[in-house]
Formats: sequence, C-alpha cells, structure tokens
Amino acid sequence: MTSPDCILETRGLEKRFGGVVAIASVDFRLKQRELRCLIGPNGAGKSTFFKMLTAQLKPTTGQILFDGVDITRAQPHQVSRLGIGIKNQVPDVFNNLTVAENISVAARSRHGKARAAAKGKDVMERLGLTALTGRLVGELAHGQRQWVELAMVVALEPKLILLDEPAAGMTADETNKTAELIREVNKSAAIVVVEHDMQFIKQIAQTVTVFHQGRVLIEDTMDKVQGNELVREVYLGKSEDD
Repeated sequence: MTSPDCILETRGLEKRFGGVVAIASVDFRLKQRELRCLIGPNGAGKSTFFKMLTAQLKPTTGQILFDGVDITRAQPHQVSRLGIGIKNQVPDVFNNLTVAENISVAARSRHGKARAAAKGKDVMERLGLTALTGRLVGELAHGQRQWVELAMVVALEPKLILLDEPAAGMTADETNKTAELIREVNKSAAIVVVEHDMQFIKQIAQTVTVFHQGRVLIEDTMDKVQGNELVREVYLGKSEDD
C-alpha cells in the first residue's frame, strides 16, 4: 500500500526492447510537493523512465502508482485527468493565439469556459507573465514559449508535473527565470525534472536520482551526488544528455 505522503511510486519497473533492458527493476518514490531531478549519462535510461511515467511507453513489468491509483496501463489522456501535468521538451502551444488565449484554452478543459479566462489571468500573474498577455505565441522567444506551456500545465492544477529538459536551448537569463518558475510551481505541486544541465539542476534540486545502465545508481542531495566517486566515474568523458 502506498504511503499517504507519497504522490508517485514505481515498483519493480522494467522496460525491455527485444533483448535490450532499458530499465531494470526500478523502485522509485516521490513525496507530495517534492522536487526531484533525474540525471544520468547517455543511454542511462532516464528518458525511457520518464516516458513510462507519462504513459508514452508501457512497462514490460512492474507497477506505476499515482496518488494510490495504479496507472501502469493508463493512456496519456487518463493520467492527465487524474492530475499529472506533462511538459515535453518541444513546446506544445498554439502559435497563432495570444499568450492569454493559450493559457485560457488549457484552463477551459478543467475549469470550464466561464472560469477559464479568470484562471488564466491568475496563472499569468503568479508566474510573472502578464507583460506577454497579448503577444502571439508564435512571435515569442524560445524561453518565453517554454514558459507559456508551463503556465498551460499549471492552469490544469495538477498534483504532479513532469518536465523533460525544461531549460534546453535557453539563454542564461531564460534558464534563471525558468528555475524561478519551477520553484514557484513546486509550492503547489510535486515535480519531476529530467535534465542534463548541471548548473540548472543546482538551482532547483532538492533530491537527485542518478540513472546508470537502466538502474538507480544513487539518490541523494546534489552536493553528495557531485562528490560521489561512482557518479564521477559514470560521467567521466561522457555526455550528460539522454
């Protein structure tokens, strides 16, 4: 039985592609309103793990529990309805609509048409995006487009948000702003971040889970992870993206 303070749990999660084991019996637990970063070298399995959490891939064996509900075989739209917000690396936004309209469209699916505009306004104020309200999303800079999609996810009021490389391709200023937004959003939702930018992770990380060869190598604070000899060996001379 899942602990009341646990929002997400995997039990013996495994994914095989033919004879290749991409994820090998991973046990993972995330507390309510916890912020967890997943890192690992190329081929470590963190992207496969993320795709199973988001229902883009189905596990070969094992279980995924969200807020006590078994979502192992759920479809993406089903996990969204349960309260999981997903932001993939490539923004899924409406380029021909304004920022306010994008967020309102997202809010409508949860709050209805009557409340959608007000909810969108609240989210924009919370995330400091009001200056962009009337701008067409297609005309925005890369980082701004990422923030709009994050706001769209927040408008759904999820209990858990899964973020795939939210700082990828951003300038230093955009990365700093993104870190601020994630810390703000974490006040009301648990967050899992898959990321390879170590400087960015230092800004947001509470606990870091390191994947290696489809398994969890270590799970600890950022300082302890960085000082771990096994982690240094894994990363030595290797790319940090997956």
